Amino acid sequence: MKPVSVVTGRGVPLDRADVDTDQIIPSDWLKRVERTGFGAGLFSEWRDDRDFVLNRPEYAGAKILVAGPNFGTGSSREHAVWALMDYGFEAVVSSRFADIFRNNCTKQGLVPVQVSPEVSRSLLEAITSDPGLEMTIDIERATIEAPAAGIEANFPLDGFTRDRLLNGWDDIGLTLRHEALVSAYEPRRPAWMPTAS
Repeated sequence: MKPVSVVTGRGVPLDRADVDTDQIIPSDWLKRVERTGFGAGLFSEWRDDRDFVLNRPEYAGAKILVAGPNFGTGSSREHAVWALMDYGFEAVVSSRFADIFRNNCTKQGLVPVQVSPEVSRSLLEAITSDPGLEMTIDIERATIEAPAAGIEANFPLDGFTRDRLLNGWDDIGLTLRHEALVSAYEPRRPAWMPTAS
């Protein structure tokens, strides 16, 4: 995955609570075997409504999804994260995330920004009033700012997750950090143990 240090851009206000992974990417889309192309299916059932926020031109090209509480509930499908990223989102802001969804985000490079309900509401209202509002999410400092709206807040981010995002370490990247140790072990590996081939 690509390293992420700062996300700067406009936001999309998705003022809905308890958005589950089946709403993020409906099960019809789960037949694909690659990680790309899911952006077209993002919130596809809601996008049939021409007034749905993603259909509105003033939010085109936004990089940050600001959602209501309890975002990403339901099944553990990684496809939800793939759909958000394929659509162009680099971060999701909510006052509460489902644990599995948050974990899937950090493994793929989508930044989950958990803020207080008050900050979440302020951001939703500010973006609705001003679709051009710029926000900045700083991974190193674990902050989100929307200076023009007078909003600044910290969000929880443990050291491991911060390092993972800043360095672009997916699960394979984490393993490759120990490549020299693995290479040194392989010649000494007992012959009776299973092999990869």
